Amino acid sequence: MLRKLSAAVAATALLSTPALAQDVVSPTKDAIMASFDIVRTEVKSVGPDVVFRVQVRGKAGEMKPKAVGQFAGSAVWSYVWPTSLNSSSVGFEGDQGILALAVTFHPDFDDAAYGGVNRHVWHPHWVVLVPDDACGKGALKVRDIPEGTKPKVPATWPGVPLLIDSPTYPTTLATDTVEVSVPASVIGAVEGVKFDGVTSALKVNANLHAPLLCISDIFDVASGDLSLPGKITR
Repeated sequence: MLRKLSAAVAATALLSTPALAQDVVSPTKDAIMASFDIVRTEVKSVGPDVVFRVQVRGKAGEMKPKAVGQFAGSAVWSYVWPTSLNSSSVGFEGDQGILALAVTFHPDFDDAAYGGVNRHVWHPHWVVLVPDDACGKGALKVRDIPEGTKPKVPATWPGVPLLIDSPTYPTTLATDTVEVSVPASVIGAVEGVKFDGVTSALKVNANLHAPLLCISDIFDVASGDLSLPGKITR
């Protein structure tokens, strides 16, 4: 499944075929943990913000990964909106991979900007995703920053060797919905930008070498095939 997902993302993120604006509605699946079983995914321009929402079958954020007591080998659980936005939209170099907004929980480490603490709360990140077979055949990872290189990164980059950003956008998990409000001024024009919804687990490499952070499990995909069928509308 990971192989199909990474191939689908790589292909669809480069397309800009005009289509009607729409959310992504998903059937429920009893086999998926209710907190991660996606029902609806939407991204809309609302006043000065771009609001990312995902509705799940159960209580949003109720299920969290267990702490293992160290960074190496620890887990990250996430609600993710893969988009067709260019990585340059939020301050990375352009064309670095699939830019996704993610709301994550990881009890074993902090990755807030400026040395802040965030291991105890669900919090947002921008991440750049790329395929890497070292994570599993056809699987995705958060793009590594090779040792000795200094790529362009956002001001709120947390200082880890990954293309990840740690902004402090308003983020809520209430009843069955996860919501993040991103200032429109951050990403510019978004009308017609494509998106999808994913719930997933990531794992920190036990050896702390590249790849550092792999997607280890996909709980649910809103579209079923990561075809990014959603369109941002106002």
